[in-house]
Amino acid sequence: MRRAQRFLIINTFGIGDVLFTVPLMKNIKANVPDAYIGYISNRRTAPLLESLPQINQVIVYDRSEFKVVSDRSRFEFLQLIKRTKNQIQQGQYDAVFDLSMTWYAGFYCWLAGIKQRVGLNYKNRSIFLTKKVLLSGYEGRHVAQYYQGLLSAVNFHISPQSMDIAVAPEGCLWAEKFLQDANSLQARWIAVFPGGGESWGPDAKFKRWPAEKYAQLITKIMADFNVNIILLGNHAEESLCKEIQSLVKCPLFNACGKTSLLQTLAILKKSFLALVNDGGPLHMAVAAGIKTVSVFGPVDEKVYGPYAGVPGQHRVVTSSIACRPCYRNFRRAACEHISCVKNVEVGDVFNAVQNSLT
Repeated sequence: MRRAQRFLIINTFGIGDVLFTVPLMKNIKANVPDAYIGYISNRRTAPLLESLPQINQVIVYDRSEFKVVSDRSRFEFLQLIKRTKNQIQQGQYDAVFDLSMTWYAGFYCWLAGIKQRVGLNYKNRSIFLTKKVLLSGYEGRHVAQYYQGLLSAVNFHISPQSMDIAVAPEGCLWAEKFLQDANSLQARWIAVFPGGGESWGPDAKFKRWPAEKYAQLITKIMADFNVNIILLGNHAEESLCKEIQSLVKCPLFNACGKTSLLQTLAILKKSFLALVNDGGPLHMAVAAGIKTVSVFGPVDEKVYGPYAGVPGQHRVVTSSIACRPCYRNFRRAACEHISCVKNVEVGDVFNAVQNSLT
């Protein structure tokens, strides 16, 4: 009996980057329908990957956790490396697509005996790869297209694929009840994420539209449309959502910090529209298959924005400031005024919302 081909994907970045690999997974399956696919991710994105039918194995590699062990004990660190190598080896993978842009991911795969090691070679870090795609940064086309481009190295046909993902029926039922309990008004739900950009750490502020503008926008939307509004985000964004809630005089549902990653995705599946900044929540909404209106600042929306979708489904609002987008080759220009985000007008975002709702 022929053994199914086995492929490993390595992407230890944030939610958006992981979702950008969904078309890559779908293309692997289109070329090899019975392919066994493993994935190395960080701990935060692992639950999302474990829910996907295309994925057979998820291995967690969290750099911060490895550093804690390394600082504590060299012996424990070497044991952790050995366990990680053994996990990869157990998958008996034929090829790996390494998107990590690190030397050590390829090293683990070499140790594990994976013959074909294909990946992005950034700053010549990928010394353990057998096939390298030179990369100085993502420019001119979407990140998801860069990821899919690696399939050419193994002579796979690349076809257009969406980023849509499914939610388990029990998740959809949970979300339906959750929203019904929140508001019995039979109206469309708009999911609002005033945070996001967690992978940027303290610099996430450069991606976020001001809280007072979100409040003004929500007030105008609720005055003009029969909709329900739900505020969403993680625990670190609770104070931000509370600030917006205090500024909005209309009733809205603040669920920030109350839902897991998969529960948030299920709520998005039951929503009509997501209003978001540039970040992971935007790409979750795209993956959920709903309409989006997003605000972009320093980042190029053609490269990191909504991927695919029907025309008019995803609207991006930016300011006309001449220096944007300034995020190039994984570096943001030295800037403290954040005008590209702050200057986005409430009226412009409202017009995008209006076009999405009508």
